[in-house]
Amino acid sequence: MTTLDRAIGPLAATLLVIGSIIGSGIFLTTGAMAQALPSASLLILAWVVGSLLALFGALTYAELAAMFPQSGGVYIFLREAFGPLPGFLYGWATLLVVLGGGTAAVAVGFADYLSYFVPAVSSSHVVADFSLGFTAIHIARTQLVAVAAILVLGGLNYVGVRAGSATNAVLTVAKVTGLVLLPVFAIFAARTTPDWTHVVPAVSGSPWSAFGVALISVLWAVEGYYFVTFAAGEVRDPARNLPRALSLGLIAVMTIYVIVNLAYLYALPMDALRGTTRVAEAAATAMVGPSGATIIALTVLVSTLGADAAVILFSSRLCYAMARDGVLFPAAAAVHPTYRTPHIAIVGITLWSALLALTGTYEELFTYVVFVSVLFSLLGGLAFFRLRRTRPRADRPYRTWGYPVVPILFILGTLFMVINTLLARPVQSLAGLILLALGLPAYWYWTRTKPSV
Repeated sequence: MTTLDRAIGPLAATLLVIGSIIGSGIFLTTGAMAQALPSASLLILAWVVGSLLALFGALTYAELAAMFPQSGGVYIFLREAFGPLPGFLYGWATLLVVLGGGTAAVAVGFADYLSYFVPAVSSSHVVADFSLGFTAIHIARTQLVAVAAILVLGGLNYVGVRAGSATNAVLTVAKVTGLVLLPVFAIFAARTTPDWTHVVPAVSGSPWSAFGVALISVLWAVEGYYFVTFAAGEVRDPARNLPRALSLGLIAVMTIYVIVNLAYLYALPMDALRGTTRVAEAAATAMVGPSGATIIALTVLVSTLGADAAVILFSSRLCYAMARDGVLFPAAAAVHPTYRTPHIAIVGITLWSALLALTGTYEELFTYVVFVSVLFSLLGGLAFFRLRRTRPRADRPYRTWGYPVVPILFILGTLFMVINTLLARPVQSLAGLILLALGLPAYWYWTRTKPSV
């Protein structure tokens, strides 16, 4: 029987962690955060807190990934801790919303920045506008470009994990290089001085709620820190390399994110920063003129493509793991005899992500993604403690640093985000819960039709 290829080494695994996290969020979300939280001090604090939360999650998942070094990641962790139904619902929601929606949202971000060079593909050019029952559908040229990008990246992943991993590695190095230019610009061409004294922003309602809304954007920007666990079955020496890749990758991303946001604050006054969509481009233009904006726009194009290349790789492995367990289309468990990739799973997730790219705006998509993601991150943290209790003698090649404080802080942070997202984005959160509930009849169908062994 053809099996997956363990072709991902330690450096490639670390670059996959970095590449799957750094997509479009760091280039696009700070302006929206400043709208909700007009305080330089709290803005940077939100990036630190959100990044630390992701780091704590990575350290928690690193122990579980070393325990279960097989394709499937968090799906496997939840299945082993709580049984097949919670594992299935996680996989269902993750494929439908988190990974599919994340791929779509990042591709839309790519297309939005492409319009900097090709104005004809901007979102202002609507090609279709119609009503579909309970919702209105607006399809712009931007979304068509996003679909095309997803299809190309799906094709690259189809022909081999080495091709997908190598594509991510090249694009990750390129985008990190481009991001480093922003703090360099700030050092030599800063245009403003941030006000660090006004800690409490002038916002309507509770500052805590505003801080929570800003954290939604941060968690979107760090979403993907655990995606490499989905491809654990293709990582060489996973018990050793996965924990290192997760911890080193998160530390690198946290450092990059904080420094880049400091550069934004030294480039733009808060009034100019608030509500700015393409904040990296605006900051670079303010510091070094149109040439800086061109460099940043190119970096965003590379960054978003790299992130989606990695996410398509990971999501297809989750699909593959579920199909092997008999709780998804059986064909998705097939491995290509030549390329040694789950080719049917890749085709399926590529087409689903392309469809999602046609149905929502950037902000709507990432809100759906973050709510469902933090909900299951909470369950993942609980799975860590349950497995510690029910399997105390299990082989754990890596034990979480800072136990039990780190995983407890991870659980408390995700619990806060679940509650805050429900209160701040109730409609999008409800939509995510409805999609989750739709998994129940699907689970019943697949388990009833699953062939007995």
